[in-house]
Amino acid sequence: MIKMVTTDLDDTLLRSDKTISSYTYQVLEKVRDQGIKLIFATGRGHSTDGLLPPGLFDGHVHMNGAKAYVGEELVYDRTIPAHVFAPLLGALSDHGLKVAAEIDGIHFSNFAVNQHWAGFERFVISHFDDSLGQAGKLYALLDHPWQAEVIETLMPDDLYLQISRDQMAMIMHKEAKKSHGVLEIARIFGIGQEQILAFGDDHNDVDMLLYSGRGVAMANAVDAVIEVADELCDISDRDGVAKWLDHHLLNGQGGLS
Repeated sequence: MIKMVTTDLDDTLLRSDKTISSYTYQVLEKVRDQGIKLIFATGRGHSTDGLLPPGLFDGHVHMNGAKAYVGEELVYDRTIPAHVFAPLLGALSDHGLKVAAEIDGIHFSNFAVNQHWAGFERFVISHFDDSLGQAGKLYALLDHPWQAEVIETLMPDDLYLQISRDQMAMIMHKEAKKSHGVLEIARIFGIGQEQILAFGDDHNDVDMLLYSGRGVAMANAVDAVIEVADELCDISDRDGVAKWLDHHLLNGQGGLS
């Protein structure tokens, strides 16, 4: 019996314009009305603010598992201290990579982030020193395959590298994984691993689907996600997550016209 639904955001729950439809919202509310907990798990940090209706989710996992929350209470924290990441980002800068550390919603970077993501202004140009604090996620924008090899060569053993389908290299604490945050939230709610349903599309969703009782891949997911999923659902622009939930959990009572 499903007691928790966990979903990735970009290209999974969110449509390509970064919104959710009224149908999806209605389905999620009805799922929650059945006593099923709703969680989102994302590579994003504070950039989720304003994307989702307030109060819709019981918990959330950010920066690929660096932080997890029940409501607004932090329950899992695997961030990276500045004395670990500052030398790494400095070295990567010397190799010509565009890099950043996300700290409490601010991107400390060596490039103008708003030139890559139009309209994003929460960044500070930085030379990366030990005073910056704890980073939830480090990232580099990859322009060439050799750059990933440079990161792996310079990266400390207590960090790991995850490359997204849009060629962003995300560097996290080795215990910062979506599955770890989701399972900690489930433990707090008294929900077993086998009672978790998870949706995802990208490489950073693989472990979340593997450690859920049932994993559903988006129809346009990367091959690695499809390989570990139990089944597929439609793409996000056609409300794939909501359609699956409506059919399997609500018996068609979600209100699709």
